[in-house]
Amino acid sequence: MKFERLAAHGLALAVVMALAGCATAGKSNPRDPWEPFNRHAYNFNEGLDNILLKPAATWYRDKVPALVRTGVSNFFGNLNDVWSAANNLMQWRLPEFEESLARVQLNTMFGVFGIFDVASEFNIERHREDFGQTLGRWGVPAGPYVMLPFFGPSTLRDTVALPVDTRFDPVSQISGSATRDVTYVVRAIDRRSNLLRVGNVLEEAALDKYSFTRDAYLQRRRAEIFDREENRDVPPPLPDESQDAPATPPGSPPAR
Repeated sequence: MKFERLAAHGLALAVVMALAGCATAGKSNPRDPWEPFNRHAYNFNEGLDNILLKPAATWYRDKVPALVRTGVSNFFGNLNDVWSAANNLMQWRLPEFEESLARVQLNTMFGVFGIFDVASEFNIERHREDFGQTLGRWGVPAGPYVMLPFFGPSTLRDTVALPVDTRFDPVSQISGSATRDVTYVVRAIDRRSNLLRVGNVLEEAALDKYSFTRDAYLQRRRAEIFDREENRDVPPPLPDESQDAPATPPGSPPAR
């Protein structure tokens, strides 16, 4: 299963790179030069979600007690904190690394492997980080927007980082393919169930769901990388901005 996942990521990246020469000129969003391909991938993902993920997530929300669902979300959040701690260290964000490590230790030891979020009771903040954010921290530009089949919204930078995130995902380290695959499925359903309300808002508010999803994703990813304590004055990107602003070097004062 690990080989198949890495192969799928490599294939997705190859498709994206192959499309690099197919960007069309015109009035299209410069952050989204592969919009025709991305819209096809978006429609595919939406169809898959309507057929499979959304019904499963709805059943999970309606049938599984809220206390159990909270425990499941906490458990996966604790696993994510492991990789977040590593990325905070690679970004040389030592206070965030220490807090992420403390969360893992507290929740694993006293929260029954993370089922109970003890760390939040002690006001220890969660700092979600992935390898795409680490690359952005050290100045790698986001590149064009990409809608990956199965995986959803991304950028060229995040697509390159995806195999690394997958390789060091704690779930991928679970022994026994059957147990590992079930864990992947439960996590996917849990994540989708937490987005059901957001999906309903999107259905009601957005005239073009694809554009809304794209713009929200790009804005969120930029904020995750650049809107930090040391750099809160960075303005939001312009609609026609084609590249990320350069990453603030460690120790640099906020831009004024």
